[in-house]
Amino acid sequence: MEAVVLVGGFGTRLRPLTADTPKQMLPVVDRPMVEHVVDHLAAHGVTRVVLSLGFRPEAFTTAYPDGTCAGLPLHYAVEPEPLDTAGAVRFAALDAGVDGTFLVLNGDVLTDLDVSAMVGRHCASGATGTIALTEVDDPSRYGVVPFDDERRVLGFVEKPPIDEAPSRWINAGTYVLEPAVLDRIAPGRRVSIEREVFPSLAAEGALRAEPSTGYWLDTGTPEAYLRANLDLVDGTRAGLTAVHPSAAVDDGARVGHSVVMAGGSVRSDAEVCDAVVMRGAMVGRGSTVRASVVGPGATIGEGASVVGGCLVGPGASVPVGTVLDGGRFPEED
Repeated sequence: MEAVVLVGGFGTRLRPLTADTPKQMLPVVDRPMVEHVVDHLAAHGVTRVVLSLGFRPEAFTTAYPDGTCAGLPLHYAVEPEPLDTAGAVRFAALDAGVDGTFLVLNGDVLTDLDVSAMVGRHCASGATGTIALTEVDDPSRYGVVPFDDERRVLGFVEKPPIDEAPSRWINAGTYVLEPAVLDRIAPGRRVSIEREVFPSLAAEGALRAEPSTGYWLDTGTPEAYLRANLDLVDGTRAGLTAVHPSAAVDDGARVGHSVVMAGGSVRSDAEVCDAVVMRGAMVGRGSTVRASVVGPGATIGEGASVVGGCLVGPGASVPVGTVLDGGRFPEED
């Protein structure tokens, strides 16, 4: 089984962290997000991963110069222009020579979905496509997917108003597709899998639902990126060390329920709680970082306060005594 992983987006909601780095290359505790995704696929018997690249493809090719990630061979498919979700799938699959049933995953979703079972049920059903679903309280930001007792998808409603949503089951960003789906995707233009391909499959009764109640997280916002790191600390997905061996935490500093990545430092009398301190960042003496993300190489000045979901950009320097409550630093133009 082969998998196409979509990693070509700009990650605008995570700026400034993603100004020069694809979001799937942002670290989640111990390694880039994409490695967590590929490692999960390897555990379910996937034999090759096709990375659908767009924004800064060199970030991936440089990180994995031997063409392997988490033990799996990679194929790099670089879009000549943005082709949207279905267009990206078509281009990547054809570029890699995929010719059998295959998986498609959004590369910014972390999940413990039983992919093996999903593939097995798809193959037994005779469906052209199967879409994994997860249930949320507010479906208005997602593609909502009603389905019947036989798990046939009845429709596909992209980001409906909350009071008009036909269900709370949403597109979880993992699909099993037959190669015939590629013939439905027009070449040379942007094509949305959510707005064009899936609705047409559903209208023909050829799209199957795979509802799941397991772990699922779309990491595309600062709050979700922070949560992804803290979930790993909590052991929601795995038990990993929160403070990297190369990080420095001074005597008198307090670090709780947080991640301090390689080369990070927390000076004396500083407090870091429910936060992420990225590679090479420094939290100054007597400062506070709470429920926030400090970008790589950033500096939090002595006595400063960074709280409330603040996102401090790469290499930024928060002045001594500054109070930041939410938002991004520095502010974008």
